[in-house]
Order: sequence, then C-alpha cells, then structure tokens
Amino acid sequence: MTRIFVMAAMVALITVEGANGGLITRWNFNSVAPDANVVTGTIVPDTGSGTASLVGGTTATFASGDSSGGSSDPATGDDSAWNVTTFAAQGLGDKTRGVQFLTSTVGLNSVRVSWDTRHSNTAARHQQFQYTTNGTTWTDFASPFVGSPGDTWYNNRTVDLTGVAGVDNNANFGFRMVATFAPSTSAYAASTTTSAYGTTGTLRFDMVTVQAVPEPTALLMFGVAVVGCVVRRRRIG
Repeated sequence: MTRIFVMAAMVALITVEGANGGLITRWNFNSVAPDANVVTGTIVPDTGSGTASLVGGTTATFASGDSSGGSSDPATGDDSAWNVTTFAAQGLGDKTRGVQFLTSTVGLNSVRVSWDTRHSNTAARHQQFQYTTNGTTWTDFASPFVGSPGDTWYNNRTVDLTGVAGVDNNANFGFRMVATFAPSTSAYAASTTTSAYGTTGTLRFDMVTVQAVPEPTALLMFGVAVVGCVVRRRRIG
C-alpha cells in the first residue's frame, strides 16, 4: 500500500511539474542585501545560476524598477533594474546591441523565458528575442516585441521554447534581447511616436526568468529510489 501511495505521489508530481514548469534561474537585479537604494544592484541571479552580460557595446547602470508604472518585482522600494543604453546609430547595427543571458538546461525540458522591459521615449520600439544552443550562433524567435509608447513598463513578456530543437537538456543554452529595426525597414523607430530614436535611449530590464520542467525520467528514478527506501525501512522495522 505504501509503495502504491508513493508512486501515485510521484505521478502527481510529474503531472504538476509538466503543467506549471519550475523556476530555474531568475535575475531580479536587486542588491543581495536589501539597501533601499535602487541605483545599486547586481547581475548575479537571485535564483539558480547563470551569467548576464551586455552585447555589442551597450553600457548599463542600475535604476528604479518602481518608476513609470513599475516592473513585476514585488520588492517595492528596493527594486533595482538593469538600465541599458549606448545603442547603435540610426540605420546601423540591427540586432547587434542589447543584453545576453546564459544558463544551463541540462536535465530540463519545456523551457520558457519571461522578463519585464521599460522602453524610454527615444529607445528602439522593437525588441527581438534570440536564443542559442551553442553559445555562439543566435537565432530569432518569433516576431519582435513592440514597446509603444515609451516611458512605461511592459511586464511579463514571455516566449515558450517548448519543442525547439536543441534548447532542452543543453549546457550551452542562452538568450538575448536586442534592439531591432522597425519591420520591413532599415531604421529604428522610437518608442514614442513624437520622439526621435537616439543612441542614449534606454531599455530597462527586470525579473528575467527561466522556467523549465525536470526530465520525467529523472523524476521517475527519484520515485523508484524513494519507494525502495520505504520498502527497506518497512522490512527492517
């Protein structure tokens, strides 16, 4: 009876994990020790492991995640965000400047990525999500995200990479969010239509989150081990 109960619990766990996914890595950019200062922060993940870096010559500081409507970070008053600027000149460097994140998906599948972005008025209106399976080659995923008007947060932007070849169970998985030209043009559009695109415009990032599901085989092996321990203990007792 105990064996049946434990196996049933493991099946339920697999079902729940498959439906909801699990938090693997997250960057909230807040100071490790809360300091009530939004212009301090860190690019070390607050959950899990991974690396964050700038792409193509962009520069960054930390700034408020509460302003302009606020990100989805619940840490009000200590909510730092990664404020990125120094983008390419108008008509140059399409999809070459932004931010990059690397994290392993070994033993995981059904990968989903979400994040919050604040576009300033003069920032690029369009933001392209890209992913890599080898750490060097980057592939566009879906259409660019649109941020218009500027000076506001666009929270919980999400991509579902379930079924994308090479993303699951990969130590070299990574993704980027980069500024891109307006579709079917060779120029950046400003987030606010009454503004002009500028290299000093900013894209502010917060709550960059990777969710995934442990491989079912790994959970089943764990379940078998649990059952074995329970049976052994009952025999010894």
